[in-house]
Amino acid sequence: MNSVTDNKLVLQQKIEALELENQRLKKINSALIDRVEAAPDVGGRAYAAFENSALLAEQVRERTAALNQALAELRDSNQALKQAHIEIETLHHRLVDAIEGMNDAFVMFDRQRRLVLSNSRYREILHKYGYIVQSGMSQRDINTFARMSVLDELAAHDDLALYQKTYGQVIRLKDGRWVQVNERETESGDLTILYTDITELKAYETERREAALAEKSRILLSTLENLSQGVVLVSDHGIPEVWNSRLCQLTGLSAGAVEHSNDFFELLQQSFGLAHRPLTSCPQSNLAGNYEITLPDGRVLELRQKARQEGGCVITLTDITERGLYARALRESEQKMRLITDALPAMIGFVNADLEFEFTNRAYQQWVGMDRDELQGCSIKEVYSHQQLMRLRSYIEQVLDGDTVSFELEEANHEGEARYVHKSYVPRVDSKGQTTGFFVLTQDITERRLTAEALRNANALLEQRVEERTAELTTLNEQLKQEILERRSIQDRLLEAKKQAEEANLSKTKFLAAISHDLLQPMNAARLFNSALAEYPLDKSARQLVTSTASSLNDVEALLGALVDISKLDAGVVEPEVSVFSIDSLLSNLVNEYREVCHSQHQRFRARVSSYGVRSDSQLLARILRNFLTNACRYTEPGGQILLATRKRGDQLSIEVWDTGEGIEREKLTEIFREFSRLKRNPSPNDRGLGLGLAIVDKISRVLNHAIHVRSVPGKGSVFTVEVPLSEYLPVPEVQAVVDPEGADPLANRPVLVIDNDPAICAGMEHLLDGWEMDVMTAMSAEEALELVSDGFLPDLMLVDYHLDNGETGINAAQLINEALPQSVPVLMITANYSKELNALIEAIQYRLINKPVKPLKLRMMMASMLT
Repeated sequence: MNSVTDNKLVLQQKIEALELENQRLKKINSALIDRVEAAPDVGGRAYAAFENSALLAEQVRERTAALNQALAELRDSNQALKQAHIEIETLHHRLVDAIEGMNDAFVMFDRQRRLVLSNSRYREILHKYGYIVQSGMSQRDINTFARMSVLDELAAHDDLALYQKTYGQVIRLKDGRWVQVNERETESGDLTILYTDITELKAYETERREAALAEKSRILLSTLENLSQGVVLVSDHGIPEVWNSRLCQLTGLSAGAVEHSNDFFELLQQSFGLAHRPLTSCPQSNLAGNYEITLPDGRVLELRQKARQEGGCVITLTDITERGLYARALRESEQKMRLITDALPAMIGFVNADLEFEFTNRAYQQWVGMDRDELQGCSIKEVYSHQQLMRLRSYIEQVLDGDTVSFELEEANHEGEARYVHKSYVPRVDSKGQTTGFFVLTQDITERRLTAEALRNANALLEQRVEERTAELTTLNEQLKQEILERRSIQDRLLEAKKQAEEANLSKTKFLAAISHDLLQPMNAARLFNSALAEYPLDKSARQLVTSTASSLNDVEALLGALVDISKLDAGVVEPEVSVFSIDSLLSNLVNEYREVCHSQHQRFRARVSSYGVRSDSQLLARILRNFLTNACRYTEPGGQILLATRKRGDQLSIEVWDTGEGIEREKLTEIFREFSRLKRNPSPNDRGLGLGLAIVDKISRVLNHAIHVRSVPGKGSVFTVEVPLSEYLPVPEVQAVVDPEGADPLANRPVLVIDNDPAICAGMEHLLDGWEMDVMTAMSAEEALELVSDGFLPDLMLVDYHLDNGETGINAAQLINEALPQSVPVLMITANYSKELNALIEAIQYRLINKPVKPLKLRMMMASMLT
């Protein structure tokens, strides 16, 4: 029994030892499986080890099941226990062989971090550096040796950070190899570590990053070379690092000078000659410098200097010469326009659609007691009181709807003085038919109003006194005589006041009529610049700005021209020069001109004109017909028809303009000849009339003593007729419409000489004619033009301004130049002088004449006619 008991005790002890060994092998197997799952697959070796470990794990599970069965049988058979022990030992050896067969270095530490198990790969790494690994060694000792003798402390930290973020902990050995370290702690507290060689992967990633950086550098350099600005990156020490070729073009520096420069700022100072104003060297933090540099050759460069966060700064150079010239021309034009409006006694202003002031003249500023800067952008709510705004509200709503409004009311100035004013609101409509604002024209009519009121009061008082004295005629005869004398005295004073008012109005009218040249000179330059700009290829937004500017110039030109014409007619300075001429010579020019206008507006134009001799002033008659034709084009929708016809009626020639517009009601046929009267109910985007054209026609017809007739049917159209006295019938065939033959552009590559004493007009004319592909040379005097001719420039045509400096005229200048040329060339004289004497003089010497402001279309047609 004792023997059996001893055997059972021994057997029980062996069973417990086997169970402990089995648990330990399970933990090792679990740790190996987890480590293999966590480790990256490098070259397929890790996956093969994982398959082998999985197979071993399956075998362990099978043997564990067999072992459990054997343990149950050990109670009855010691032999079965020994067999199970042999199988477990076999499995242990196989597991060790599997770890040894791994390509990765493997090591395992127990809870006390003592070495338990390692493969030859791990031992070879340390043995290479003279360290022998043995079981039971401390992990701390091994790590201490590795940091001192195995690891490379000079490895780049950024590389380590990148790979640690992507692949886990990465270390570099002193032999240059890169190793990935994966640690895992088992449930029992043991620590397993797997070392994977990733040297090839690291080299591949490094090569790919270097290629990406090289591509980015190439793209950056290509971008810099394609910039229109000069760009340079300067270091903290003032050394240029990167620059483009545009920088060398703008500065005049060579690439070699920039490359070998140790102080780019000093080099730039020497190139620009800016010793009196040194550039800032590499601004600190976020400070930036901005300079405009004028070079000796007239170019203007904009230099911008901005600091970089990583140190140094970026310098950009931009050629802003053209922008500066254009801005200066606009400022000069604005100053001239403001001088003109400030000289006018009437109060002029412009209010945008948001009811904010954009422009006011000096008279307006004095009226409201505010200067120009205060009014600019100021709302009318801040200028007028609430009570005044309520009185003006309905008129403002009408003008914003596109209607011209004129009215009289009592208004207080900034001093609180009540005055009577006459206001006219004229809308400004854009190309889409939207009202973008309105012009305000205000005149103080207090004196006129008071005079009229005093006259009415005096008349009423006199009538009352006459009635009273009539009843008392017998007894109050002497008193009545006294009253009559008093009334005569009052009437004399009233007549004197009226005479003074009429003289003041006449003086104002003569002033407006006399300043036409000064008004039209800047308008001519502005139109030339805008027309030249329209010839350039522009994006949609810039094209819209050019179109809006041309529309505004047309509006201002129409307004000033109409006001000057009205003033001249009111002042009585227009005297007709009646002569006998053939009407077809006048009408043929109008036919050619308005056929082009109608074609551009998609309208059909027809002419049925016969040749007759008439007695009239050809220019004033042409003005009447132009107003008729312009109104017909304005009030006829696209697709409509316009007809110019002549008809003999006794001793009168009836010249008629027919249109298919919207027509005019019978009760308004007389209203259309009033100033600022516009009856169009649905204005089109091209309708920018001011309501002065027919008023001018009425005044001219009175001067010429020509009858004007109007027939109209609402919804069908209108007929405007002027009757001209016949002189002699000329049997000339009926004039048909002239159609220009198709062919090459007669202006292309033709040399032309422009002479004008205004630099702005010379520049504008040069840009315009360059856009028509002409060879243009400009001069400001006859002397400069003769120098051009002596240098070999032979023009085919001359454009000459009549008024030059130092009392010189364009006629004398043109004669001198034609004498210097091998063969005389045609001359087109440009002037703002509308006098009959000048027209007769130019016609006598066989020059052609065009008045300012010059319209590009008319100029092109006249030049083509003269050259062909």
